[in-house]
Amino acid sequence: MTSRQVSVTATIAATPEQLFDLLTDPAKHALLDGSGTVRAARDGNPDRLELGSEFGMDMKMGASYKIKNTVVEYEKDRLIAWRHFNGHRWRWQLEPAGDGTTEVTETFDWSTARVPFLIELARFPAKNKKGIRQTLDRLTEMFSADGT
Repeated sequence: MTSRQVSVTATIAATPEQLFDLLTDPAKHALLDGSGTVRAARDGNPDRLELGSEFGMDMKMGASYKIKNTVVEYEKDRLIAWRHFNGHRWRWQLEPAGDGTTEVTETFDWSTARVPFLIELARFPAKNKKGIRQTLDRLTEMFSADGT
């Protein structure tokens, strides 16, 4: 049996506070997303996410759709995770490296999904791991010396 999680870690030239500021602003999620599926934040979202916050996004994976998320894990400047309607989670962990950089780990966790075998059947773990790599590449570029 698998752990039903895929993760990628990258070192980003930013503080955890800078990164958490982006992650807790749903209006900026489309800028971060390397998969190309997150299109825009829905109207009525909170300005800042915290534990229990609900927020909606316009998405596109083949067809356009809308999704509602709930923040289910939260530790200021260190951890945030949100859950989709099917129960799977997107988790961001931030660990300061002490030199102005941060180890960022993004995880797609379908261990809590209502129907995990469908996620596996659709090959979402491999697709999402690729998207996570692209998202972390975007973050690296956003905070590079020539990207800011």
